[in-house]
Amino acid sequence: MSNLVTVPKNGSLTNTTSNVNFPLWSNWIDDLFNRDLPSVFTSNFNTGITLPKVNIKETADAFMVEMAVPGLKKSDFHIDLDNQVLSISTETKEDKEEKNSNYTRREFGYASFKRSFTLPETVDDDKINANYTDGILSILLPKKEEAKQKPARNIKIS
Repeated sequence: MSNLVTVPKNGSLTNTTSNVNFPLWSNWIDDLFNRDLPSVFTSNFNTGITLPKVNIKETADAFMVEMAVPGLKKSDFHIDLDNQVLSISTETKEDKEEKNSNYTRREFGYASFKRSFTLPETVDDDKINANYTDGILSILLPKKEEAKQKPARNIKIS
């Protein structure tokens, strides 16, 4: 609550002329539902990581998809193309057990995500390639020859 209540010199909290210092009940409810949810509610409960962000750039010859996913290996990714839908997914599991003379501690973790994109018909799906370097997954989606932008040319009048 951001408003402070001022106490009159007689010590009473009652103000008979105005209720300006006390927010209305409806304002409290509005504030509760309009504020951002804590990150624990917006992250993936199973992994503690959020869905990776994607940059998509179009050039005259291709589309480039870049996804920041540090800490993984190339073998962790599954990239599939099915009926013009490109899916990028990963699933990692970690199982660790420590034994000491007095206790056993076992920890395990699971992380996964999947992002899917419908590709335009202009993509030449036989020439798609992917690269994973320094935590960035890059996927090159070349355009078909007939879809590439051709340079401007001068047409002579006969």
